[in-house]
Amino acid sequence: MPNGFHEVRFPLAVALGGSGGPERKTEIVTTGSGREERIARWAHAKRKYDAGTGVKTIAALAEIVTFFEERRGRLFGFRWRDRLDWKSCTVTAQVSANDQVIGTGNGTKAAFQLVKTYGGAFAPYVRPITKPVSGTVKFAVAGIAKVLGVDADVDVATGILTFKPGKIPANGAVVTAGFEFDVPVRFDTDVFEVDFAAFVAGEIPKIPLVEIVP
Repeated sequence: MPNGFHEVRFPLAVALGGSGGPERKTEIVTTGSGREERIARWAHAKRKYDAGTGVKTIAALAEIVTFFEERRGRLFGFRWRDRLDWKSCTVTAQVSANDQVIGTGNGTKAAFQLVKTYGGAFAPYVRPITKPVSGTVKFAVAGIAKVLGVDADVDVATGILTFKPGKIPANGAVVTAGFEFDVPVRFDTDVFEVDFAAFVAGEIPKIPLVEIVP
């Protein structure tokens, strides 16, 4: 994660009313015969959101102005809760230690990056999870649940699970994990401009956010 990140979450009540989702960059080249060549320019999706759709009151708007000012506009990143994708499992299920495979032990490897895999039948996408929520991470080795703080520690600023000496997974042991997570984002503007009269009349302000891709 680049420098300039505050480990604070955007006001949750507003975020849950926000809109947006993942964006990918695909270049399509049409050959002389009419065939297409499709090239993925980004290894990972970049999520974009509009927090403005979640602002319903003057008090909420004032809270976001304060949040914007403390972040100095685009300067500092922060955490965002994506209401459609914030768990290692489906959003309606309970997090478990066996939700996601995050690696396989070799007897010496101690650090494992939390990840979430999308799909599986054709071209599964593995997304690094760098902002797990403190107190939600569960993990297991070879299907046996382990204890955070005893067997391993997790850095909630990077999403790296590090096993303690003597607790390192054996060769071939599958490491799994479950967790809640936030998306690292920043404001996508240095100008916070709201027509107060229009807002009172029901106009939704634009508050663009963009994911900070690791």
